[in-house]
Amino acid sequence: MKDFPWFKHYPDSVPKEVDYTAYGSVAELFEESVTKYGDAVAYECMGKTMSFNQLNKLSEDFACYLTQVLRLKKGNRVAIQMPNTLQYPVVMFGALRAGMIVVNTNPLYTPSEMQHQFKDSGADLIIIVANFASNLEKILTKIPAKHIIVTELGDLLGGVKGTIVNLVVKYIKKMVPAFSIPNAISLKSALAKGANHKFKPIEISLEDTAFLQYTGGTTGVSKGAELSHGNIVANMQQISAWMKPKLKEREEIVITALPLYHIFALTVNCLAMLKIGAHNLLVTNPRDMPAFCKDLSKKKFTVITGVNTLFNGLLNQEAFRSLDFSALKITVGGGMAVQKATAEKWMAVTGTPLAEGYGLTETSPVASCNPIDGTERNGTIGLPLPNTEFMVIDEQGNTLPVGERGELCIRGPQVMKGYWHKPKETAEVMMGDWFKSGDIAVMDEDGFTKIVDRKKEMILVSGFNVYPNEVEDVIASYPGVLEVGVIGIPDEKSTERVVAYVVVKDKTITQDQIIAHCHVSLTNYKCPKEIYFVDELPKSNVGKILRRKIKEAHMEKAGK
Repeated sequence: MKDFPWFKHYPDSVPKEVDYTAYGSVAELFEESVTKYGDAVAYECMGKTMSFNQLNKLSEDFACYLTQVLRLKKGNRVAIQMPNTLQYPVVMFGALRAGMIVVNTNPLYTPSEMQHQFKDSGADLIIIVANFASNLEKILTKIPAKHIIVTELGDLLGGVKGTIVNLVVKYIKKMVPAFSIPNAISLKSALAKGANHKFKPIEISLEDTAFLQYTGGTTGVSKGAELSHGNIVANMQQISAWMKPKLKEREEIVITALPLYHIFALTVNCLAMLKIGAHNLLVTNPRDMPAFCKDLSKKKFTVITGVNTLFNGLLNQEAFRSLDFSALKITVGGGMAVQKATAEKWMAVTGTPLAEGYGLTETSPVASCNPIDGTERNGTIGLPLPNTEFMVIDEQGNTLPVGERGELCIRGPQVMKGYWHKPKETAEVMMGDWFKSGDIAVMDEDGFTKIVDRKKEMILVSGFNVYPNEVEDVIASYPGVLEVGVIGIPDEKSTERVVAYVVVKDKTITQDQIIAHCHVSLTNYKCPKEIYFVDELPKSNVGKILRRKIKEAHMEKAGK
């Protein structure tokens, strides 16, 4: 085995290689877990628990509905659009067991964003929570999906509680805008119909695609990263090996506040923790910090994952600071950089290190993590996971020595198959079997890597990517706008905030008008927080607007 620099500080209890073909598919690993853990709690949400046996039965019922009622075939795409609920793992595992490809979708997407993802993926079926069905109604004639399943938030809470939650959400909180989707069926009905059939296992291989996880690039057009069963199984094995020294089967309580449609929570919380029989607490609305802290106070939780903004939010709650953290073993931050101040405060409050990890949608997602044995190094993304290699290259693709900055490249069994139906875009990010991350990094002599900048011009807002072209297209469509350049500016709360510089011919246009216009077509985190009106924008000799120059001028004016 090659002696990589990061091997010097590899935790003694973590193998440098794992068997990433130990399972033939995600479905096989799932079936082993539900058999092994039986009546133990698999998931909990809004006070309702679901055992591994119950998860097994409900996911079988859903798989039967897909294959034997709808007659969908292996490889059909099933889009899921909902927040963290008990329904999510049921339909996700059901779709995977049926040999389908799961398309995870942000429920906060606007109709135009939904339309792109559903068309690009060729989604055959969409499962959506009723709260967002009115947006789906607006695009029904523009997408290929022939089947729609609607669920309400309380559907799997059971009995009186489920009914009350659905009534409160719909009539008291008025969170369900009116919609009409004539051919839609309720999830309850789908499960009941599937229960009339006997589950027939589908033959699935590691090469088969499991997920289409949408991400993007400098073009602003989101692309579906095609993640195979092999990619996901490998990352589960790698994550399990990294955390195994501190975790025990059946004993862990994991807090899942990040949405399951996000690749971080999907693989780390939903899938890797399934392997050890963890009790997974799903948080539907982590933005409600008082309610979140109340939920935490009821559990002796042992693992929590999140992004820097989530940890910051919790640390600012007196109710959180007064919790009993004696059972907490592991805290992992990802999705965005963990700030040093946050990590230090987390350690002071909880007594547990906040270990920063790193990955991308294209790497399923985890590529590296700080050791969880107390030897973490704040400000770095840690060491590559087992079977994972890092390389830093220059603009010509040459490998750079330790200590020099360049583009970080990643090789390992968790690297995606490619972008869905986009060979050109795939070729642009692959160099043989190395994935070019687009992040500028420097590795020290011990193998710890630090991300110093991003090569791509994407903007990172609370762990989510925002692509300037997409925002620019929306602003440019506003009457009276001539030119626009969108940049990301450092922000203490969300890593970056979106800022737009606009040239207008109609001088009566206001900042509020443009921002309101953006909210019609863009999810909230993509909308600019500030608009600056200027007479002209810097351009190259061929007329391309230079965002880099805009940002330099902005930072200089701000004195940063």
